[in-house]
Amino acid sequence: MSERHYGIIDQLIIRFDQHLTRHRTAEKAAGRVSPADAVPDATLNAAERQHVEGLMRVNHAGEVAAQALYQGQSLTSRDSVVRQTMYRSADEEIDHLDWCRKRLDELGGHTSYLNPLWYLGSFSIGTLAGLAGDKWSLGFIAETERQVVEHLQGHLQRLPEKDVKSRVILQQMMEDEMHHGTVAMTIGGIELPALVKSGMRLCSRVLTRTAYWI
Repeated sequence: MSERHYGIIDQLIIRFDQHLTRHRTAEKAAGRVSPADAVPDATLNAAERQHVEGLMRVNHAGEVAAQALYQGQSLTSRDSVVRQTMYRSADEEIDHLDWCRKRLDELGGHTSYLNPLWYLGSFSIGTLAGLAGDKWSLGFIAETERQVVEHLQGHLQRLPEKDVKSRVILQQMMEDEMHHGTVAMTIGGIELPALVKSGMRLCSRVLTRTAYWI
């Protein structure tokens, strides 16, 4: 039987199906246990609860965008090692997605209503980054994770001191993101131009400021 060769649209459909399958598998197997599961919840007043909801909604939206970026980049990657690295990182991002959503549920909050927009926009950016070449794509991942770590550090400072459940989630996420960025540079990523980094920060600012409320 001859080997099948799929066009770009077919690959997109297949990858998207695989993406959904990974989500269903992750939900059934629960992935890694949330670091917050063993932590007792604190009593937050209304203002504190609303603030934490906003922060965790931003983090959940960020993980939606991360999935889209990895999907777009893995779709257009030319190297099987790079693709497998992206798949492994995406699987860990699924854990983050689940932890943030679970924490939002505990707080009585909701995920961002604009998640489809974050996904589509990030998927497009990831696809373009992948088309630019694996070294640029990996550099894009490394810079994205660097900015995410900075963002998480800021959230850790803004969390109420007594909200240990949210804190341990963000700390584990930050550790994972640092690892993803390091791996991306180790396997061939390059430093991005300052203008590209600035554009990425601008896009991130739009997401974080909007998802906090919507």
